[in-house]
Amino acid sequence: MAQYFSIHPDNPQSRLVRQAVDIVRSGGVIVYPTDSAYAIACRLEDKTGAERIRRLREVDKDHNFTLVCRDLSELSNYATVDNMVYRALKAHTPGPFTFILPATREVPRRLAHPKRRTIGLRVPDHRIALALLEELGEPLMSSTLILPGDLLPQTDPEDIRERLEKQVDLIIDGGPCGPEPTTVVDLTGPVPVLTRQGRGDASKLVPDAAPRDGTAG
Repeated sequence: MAQYFSIHPDNPQSRLVRQAVDIVRSGGVIVYPTDSAYAIACRLEDKTGAERIRRLREVDKDHNFTLVCRDLSELSNYATVDNMVYRALKAHTPGPFTFILPATREVPRRLAHPKRRTIGLRVPDHRIALALLEELGEPLMSSTLILPGDLLPQTDPEDIRERLEKQVDLIIDGGPCGPEPTTVVDLTGPVPVLTRQGRGDASKLVPDAAPRDGTAG
């Protein structure tokens, strides 16, 4: 049975944040709020946790997780970033964007795209998510909480509790989130490419791009 923490979205209670991170460190799978929709996550090195998330979401082994980072400095440990890309990231983080970037050797091989060696990374603009990341001291391996049969992500923590309380270790109630996932932008090529239109406004990044299928979630 999942634990259920009500954490204030503007002033997260330090005691509950520490307890949540202890659950992650002990191999737990958690549901937490972000600046887009709710997400599900585990530790970066937690193979068992990643497999639990795949089973819960009914996605295959090739599903691309996102590394959710606390700031640009941490993000740059896991992606190769030149000056032009850094400026684009700085202008759009924190925020509801996932960026596809070339993965560094810090990224476990099983998490990077098997052919392109890319990884999806993001820095959320949500105080609970950032408090968790700060306390944890490393990225969360995360996926948008879209459940089997649903077209949109989960937004209401009480609904999540009803559906998942026997399948995860912790549900963090940070209030309702919006129904849109992140906007995904591929920054691996000579020009940015919009691969999924979500909550974030990518017009300054990709003014002429047309959305197509996403590559991370």
